[in-house]
Amino acid sequence: MEEKVDAPVASQPAYPDYRVISLIVGCAIFLEQMDGTVLATALPTMAHDFGVTAPAMSVAVTSYLLALAILIPVSGTISDRFGTKRVFNSSMVVFIIGSILCSLTHSLPAMVAARLLQGTGGAMMAPVGRLIILRTVERRHLVSSMMWTLIPAVLGTMAGPPLGGFIVQYLDWRWIFYINLPIGVLGFWLVRRYVPVVHSTGKPAPFDWLGFSLCSIGLGCLLFGLESFGENTDLRNAFMLVAIGAAACVAYVRHAKRRAHPAVDLTLLRIDSFRLSVISGSLMRITQGAQPFLLPLLLQIGLGFSALHSGQLILAISLGALLARAITTRLLRWIGFRRAMVYNGVLASLSYAVCAFFQADWPFWLMFGLLMICGVVMSIQFTAYNTIAYEAVPTDRMSAANSFYSTLQQLMLSIGVCCGALILKIAMATSHNSEPSRINFSVAFLVVTAISLSSTRWHRSFAPDAGHELSGHRHRAGDH
Repeated sequence: MEEKVDAPVASQPAYPDYRVISLIVGCAIFLEQMDGTVLATALPTMAHDFGVTAPAMSVAVTSYLLALAILIPVSGTISDRFGTKRVFNSSMVVFIIGSILCSLTHSLPAMVAARLLQGTGGAMMAPVGRLIILRTVERRHLVSSMMWTLIPAVLGTMAGPPLGGFIVQYLDWRWIFYINLPIGVLGFWLVRRYVPVVHSTGKPAPFDWLGFSLCSIGLGCLLFGLESFGENTDLRNAFMLVAIGAAACVAYVRHAKRRAHPAVDLTLLRIDSFRLSVISGSLMRITQGAQPFLLPLLLQIGLGFSALHSGQLILAISLGALLARAITTRLLRWIGFRRAMVYNGVLASLSYAVCAFFQADWPFWLMFGLLMICGVVMSIQFTAYNTIAYEAVPTDRMSAANSFYSTLQQLMLSIGVCCGALILKIAMATSHNSEPSRINFSVAFLVVTAISLSSTRWHRSFAPDAGHELSGHRHRAGDH
């Protein structure tokens, strides 16, 4: 049984128009999204410069996501103690410094270290920005606010692939990180000028150092253990890392039961809509995390496309996500959250599988159109997840819920990259290939598609009237 919903945030002080705040928060996320998508098209070139195989470059992606997964659990506590606006701006500064260091690296280990610093800043940008929205926007405007926030984020994913392809083709991949500097400076000024000072709803809880340490060890060892399985490293070390990570996670669960304010509040899983969104969204995000890693490699290595051609095709996903903004709110109002997640979830999963059948001689317009459809259905699905998760969360627990949800979101994206790299490596070993072939990529895409399809069971577990207050959908007796 779900906890009672608190009253809307109407009693809070008057804040600027929610669309203004949402767009500015989205601009910070723009940095993250563009950085991720622009990097994807450069991975093969970077692998050549660093003297490693293309699959080995997955650690450059997972190291960033690892920093996010480790630090996001404390984002709520840090913002409560030091102020959301101050933390939000500081995170942008750290992100920019990390970007500059990334551009100066000449080896994969140095890139991993710089990406960890960059992830330290990124760990605060998205969750603290979302926390600002959750604390300033009335629930009846929450769906619309999330949509406005995602517009700059989608523009970032749109600009990334073609920009990355252009930079790799005509300049040097290091410029990928330099372009973060002017955007970050602009974002810093916008936050200082327009984002209000948002006060926490109560006295900050004591910081859970033991819980944070257990979470960090658990998540770090699990992710690097999974990463090791995809590399030519000693399997004993990989198994040891996974075992240590699993033990630390189990220890944290036992620790959290005895602490009033743990680093990650597991009691939030008692809220039905939050728990189901976490489980189903996690399964879908494993596939979402694998696709940005696998697709550029498929296009450039499996099909022999140039970095510029690859970036132009990947642009279709972002364009589709942008088009989805025009229909998502209406769709959720028309058929409700549950039915949208059930049926659209299947379409989103199958859209991943389409990539497995790409051929080098397919027309550009056909591949572009299929990837655009993929972007539309994926955007609808994740907008639904990001909104329904907070439907029944009390206002005074929003910070904890946001940290928990953001942690799982980044963790699953990291696991998705690890799974994609591991499956690709296994497929290569089975076919005795030193470099991945198109068939190897096809196997990887089909396996991760099966993972996302398994989320359908959890979509069906949502209450028929879940999210009706957020979407405006009127539940009818025949809805199921």
